[in-house]
Amino acid sequence: MEAVSKIQNGLTWAVASAPMKGFATSGDSYLVHTFQGGALVAGIDGLGHGEEAAEAARLAVDAILEAPTDPVMMILKRCHDRLVGKPRGVVMTLACFNKRERTVTCTGVGNVEAMLFRADPQSVPPHESLILRRGVIGARIPSLHASILSVNPGDTLILLTDGIRRGFEAGLRLGDSPHEIADSILAKHASGGDDALVLVVRCGEL
Repeated sequence: MEAVSKIQNGLTWAVASAPMKGFATSGDSYLVHTFQGGALVAGIDGLGHGEEAAEAARLAVDAILEAPTDPVMMILKRCHDRLVGKPRGVVMTLACFNKRERTVTCTGVGNVEAMLFRADPQSVPPHESLILRRGVIGARIPSLHASILSVNPGDTLILLTDGIRRGFEAGLRLGDSPHEIADSILAKHASGGDDALVLVVRCGEL
């Protein structure tokens, strides 16, 4: 199991991940890239398992980092172009935080789930989910759409690959640190039948 936790540019984040049982390498990957005025985060799932899936995820990360401040839909299209013709594609969700506007812009292709949990207990709804669009980056992508959500200090964005079983939010303790949340979700909800990754990002003072 891998566990990383950092504070960067007003965000506190942590990731916990584990490969599928029987594999030494995970095809799931992530990115947290901060820049003046914001940050880009990504959850990436290379199709299949093992080294070929991991290589597809690495190619996607490299494509993102070519120009990480581009609009998120442009980044997804660039990832698609880089992966066309490669042995494996990826599914991916991107989220770009804008400090000045206090927003996060999310888009994705495939089944990397993204949920934004509100710190204010009076918020309605208390959390919002990204609408997932079917497809594979590197093979077939749908018409892309980005969702723009307001964010406030204490709000928590969680990205999960499909090695995490649904229903993880039941009993979620948002008062815990991102590190504790990521570790807890992985420990309690990893299926074991797939690579699993949890990325937890908490907004500070934007």
